[in-house]
Amino acid sequence: MTNENNQKKLKQIIDNLLLINLFTVIFFGIFFIFAIIMELNGIFIFINFIQIVWNPLIVPLITILIIGSLLSGINSWCRRKLLSQEEDI
Repeated sequence: MTNENNQKKLKQIIDNLLLINLFTVIFFGIFFIFAIIMELNGIFIFINFIQIVWNPLIVPLITILIIGSLLSGINSWCRRKLLSQEEDI
């Protein structure tokens, strides 16, 4: 019973972290659009900030988001396959 509770808590923590990651990526996407608009108006500080944090921060966030989505999809697909095989038996 405790192993099952621990797995549910771990899944909840991972889901919360991925949700925070998603909103962070959305925030940086909106900030990037804002930075482009400001650059067109002659203010370069925002696009310079994006260029500074792109490789060390934004790229890993996007990578974690994509990997998390893929693993979630693979996990869901595997569970459906296992449940359908159990029903056939």
